[in-house]
Amino acid sequence: MAKPKRRYVCQACGSVSQRWQGQCPDCAEWNTLVEDAPATVFSAKHDLSSGGRAIRFEPLDAPNEKLQRRTTGLAELDRALGGGLVPGSAILMGGDPGIGKSTLLMQAAGKIALSGGSVVYISGEEAAGQVRMRAERMGLAKAPVQLASATSVRDILTTLGGMEPPTLLVIDSIQTMHSDQIEGAPGTVSQVRGCAFELIRFAKESGTALVLVGHVTKDGNIAGPRVLEHMVDVVMSFEGERSHQYRILRSLKNRFGPVDEIGVFAMQGQGLEEVGNPSMLFLSGRENPVPGSAVFPAMEGTRPVLVEIQALIVRLQSGATPRRAVVGWDSGRLAMLLAVLEARCGLNFSSAEVYLNVAGGYRLSDPGADLAVAAALISALGDRALPSHAVWFGEVSLAGEVRPVAHSGIRQREAAKLGFHRAFGPPGGAQPEVDTRYAEIALLPNVVDRILSDA
Repeated sequence: MAKPKRRYVCQACGSVSQRWQGQCPDCAEWNTLVEDAPATVFSAKHDLSSGGRAIRFEPLDAPNEKLQRRTTGLAELDRALGGGLVPGSAILMGGDPGIGKSTLLMQAAGKIALSGGSVVYISGEEAAGQVRMRAERMGLAKAPVQLASATSVRDILTTLGGMEPPTLLVIDSIQTMHSDQIEGAPGTVSQVRGCAFELIRFAKESGTALVLVGHVTKDGNIAGPRVLEHMVDVVMSFEGERSHQYRILRSLKNRFGPVDEIGVFAMQGQGLEEVGNPSMLFLSGRENPVPGSAVFPAMEGTRPVLVEIQALIVRLQSGATPRRAVVGWDSGRLAMLLAVLEARCGLNFSSAEVYLNVAGGYRLSDPGADLAVAAALISALGDRALPSHAVWFGEVSLAGEVRPVAHSGIRQREAAKLGFHRAFGPPGGAQPEVDTRYAEIALLPNVVDRILSDA
């Protein structure tokens, strides 16, 4: 037997290195490399071509019982899941500490239990009494949820194996679970990967819908090995600013439904309340038009959401380096858009500070927001308010062209439903059946002329 080699595993991303370093070469995190138990190295070549058990193949058209989704009782959660819980599915939910992950799952668990489903809620971070206090605050004290506080996966699986498989199994959180067959403390890469594998295998074999709560890093990514996201069927992110009452449940991966679907909730004293019309939430307080404000109809999965983009331009008198501050949008895309406005439209932003904000703490990733951001910047620079009750959407190229974006009709319908009777967008986006006046914008310089000449 050859001498085993030392290896070091990053606790943030799971990458393997042959020597210790202060910084992980893959994810650039500091002090995350920990020595892992070396794998046994054999000098003889492995031969896996025999000795195993023959597997059974099935045709694609084999008769199979169709899986029925189970609703959670929360319409916004069902929307983000793609229609409800799929039996035997594994769901990974991440979010910042205190954002409301446990509150949301307790509400869903209570509603499923009250509707006749069997629910097991296992907390590895809180005592059973603490979880019970939260349930009482939300009015779910009488919900028949089977509650336990445990961290040993062996004990959990042994208990579940001696009872009827539950409809829903919640593990809060996977970083607190540990297996006595794996070396390392709870939360390490090997423990998280091994415990998740055993729990997911139980869910697949029993038909139980499994929800794993995961911690996040300081960058907002789900902590632990990246392979954990590949093992589960659904990856969800619970987002929001603590200073705002709303929360957004975003689907990042979904094998059973659309990706990038969102559910919107508002944090109240009795728990999370569903927001059926998030556009009204993000557009509140827009009585009078002001310079630097543009409305953009964003697409989140299949749901259109109208958000307000705010821009502020401050001229500098001295030779100080101007700032570029962005909240809710990509700072690199803002720098590109400012360069296009200077090169193609002749506008001067080099001697001014630029501040851009997406109202309500909303985070935009839709490329169709380029035109709305450009309109807000031009409006702020010229101190001219944009046309009232108008929306802007379109992708801007480096040549200054305004290119089409997907779902133009859905965006305009949502705008018309909320009283926005004007729409500015790329050529070919007009929808005759939509009650909005559509103005085609082919080039970015046309936006400058329209804003500075239109009252």
